[in-house]
Formats: sequence, structure tokens, C-alpha cells
Amino acid sequence: MSARSDVPRVNTVPSTRARTVLAYTGCALIWGTTWFAIRVCIGPGGYPTFASAAIRFALAAGILGATAAMGLIGRGPTSRRQWSWVAAGGVVCGLAYGLVYAGEAHISGGVAAVIFGTLPPITAVSTTVAGFERPRPAFVVGSVVALAGIAVLYADRMGASASQATGVALVFASVFLTAIYNLILKRHASGTNPLATNIPFLGAAAVTLAVFALALERRAPPWPPPVAPTLALFYLVLFGSIAAFSLYFYLLRHMSLTAVSTLLFVEPVLALVIDAAWEREIRLGLRAYAGAALTLVGLAITLAPRRGRAGS
Repeated sequence: MSARSDVPRVNTVPSTRARTVLAYTGCALIWGTTWFAIRVCIGPGGYPTFASAAIRFALAAGILGATAAMGLIGRGPTSRRQWSWVAAGGVVCGLAYGLVYAGEAHISGGVAAVIFGTLPPITAVSTTVAGFERPRPAFVVGSVVALAGIAVLYADRMGASASQATGVALVFASVFLTAIYNLILKRHASGTNPLATNIPFLGAAAVTLAVFALALERRAPPWPPPVAPTLALFYLVLFGSIAAFSLYFYLLRHMSLTAVSTLLFVEPVLALVIDAAWEREIRLGLRAYAGAALTLVGLAITLAPRRGRAGS
């Protein structure tokens, strides 16, 4: 009996760390591709900007709601207060995504992802001011290195297109809103079931974006649905929303918020590679590759394990 009881204790920490690594990798890969998918979804012949975002989150919340009604996923927020906070985070998320979608009408997904690379240091500052987390010295050093790489990437991309000021400003505003809803979720939703928590979160985001669509857009979604934009929309629903946000809630449960925010150091590299592969007018130069390498070095520093705490 004692030998059997030892087995779970031996495997518990490695399995949790392995799942955390897989969740982190999954989030990075999925969200690194959604920037381009958004461009396809709202591009020429595609869906209106805010309406497409509202449809994306509404479909995701609906699918998860139906799954929950069949008893296939666990419980989400357990109290009215927790539901309220998760829904409030969804409203802020809706505002943030509305700005991202609007910004991507002016700039490429790769440039938007590069700008979002400023989120980790902003998150570190906000968690410190709120007394929520205190970033490790390695995180500070790694963030400086990664931001230097982001700056190189940004300079390379800004040289590839003109008249991007509006898009840049909108995406920067979204970064600050993202830091706010991340704080809300870490404090009030990190202990809940990831899939079930997505229902009020994505539902509130969908309602917020629908209000923007009704107030600001006069164009109805295209009919019949165009093939490429619709495929991009369903990719954003199934992977960019349901899968990625579920993995993200799992990460919030098992990592510090500052560590989770380093996802935004990975996504620009992936997004720019995808832009270069699929958008003919975009080519990556030597400076972009140097910036990508520098960013990844910074990421490695921020995620380096604490000395003496390899199993934590």
C-alpha cells in the first residue's frame, strides 16, 4: 500500500508543471495566430469590425453554455460577487478587444502584436502598485531585454507601412485595458473552472461589443457569409476564444500574473512570421530577426526558475 501511495506524490508536481508548460505554449501559439485571423475576418469583403468581435464572443459563450447545460464541464464562479467580478472583467475585455479590432483596420496584426509586447512591464507596474505581486529581479531584467527586442521589431515594422498613428493609439489603449481585466481575473477568477468561467466572461464581452456595433456601425454582416472571413471567424471562436481563454484561466491559477503576461513577448514573433508568410506586401528584414531573437532572450530570462525552488 505504501508503495502505491507514493506514486501520486512523486508525479504530482511534474504533471502540474507539464500541463502549465503545455497551456502556456498553447496560448502563445493560438494567440500568435489570431492577429492575422482578425485581419482576414474584418478585411475587404469581410465582417464589420465590432460586429465580428461580438459574434465571435457570443458564439463562444453560447457553445460553452450549451456544453455546461449538458453537464460536461465543471462549475464556474460560485457566488454572485464572483460572477459580478468575472462579468466586469468581460466588459473590460470587450472594450479592449473592440480597440484591437478597430486598430487592426489601420495596422497589420504583426504590428498590433508588437505593440502588445508592452503589456508585461505594464502588468508588473500595476501589480506592484496594487500590492498584488512583486516581480522578481529576473523578470525586470528580462522585460528590459525583451522590450529592447520589441522596440527593434516595432521600428522594422513601422518602416513597412505609412499612416499608422490611429491604429497604434487604439492598440496602446487596449494594452492598458487588458492589464486591468487581467488584474480582475487573477484576483477573482483564478480558482474557478476555466471552461465554465469563460461563459460569463465571454458573454459580457459579447454584449459590450454588440453595443459598440449597434451604436457605431451601419453595415450589416455580409450575406451569404464569405468563405475566408467566415473560416477566420470560426477559428477565432473555437481556438482564439474557447480554447485559448480556457488555457489562460488555467495559467492564472498556476502562475503569477506577471509570468502569464510574458505570453505577449512570444506573440509578436509568431504574428510577424505569419504576416510575412501570408501578406505579400510584408517582408521581414535582418533587423526584425534580430529583434525577435532579442525578445526571446528576454523571455527566457523572465521565465528562468528561482534558484533553490525548481519544484515550485
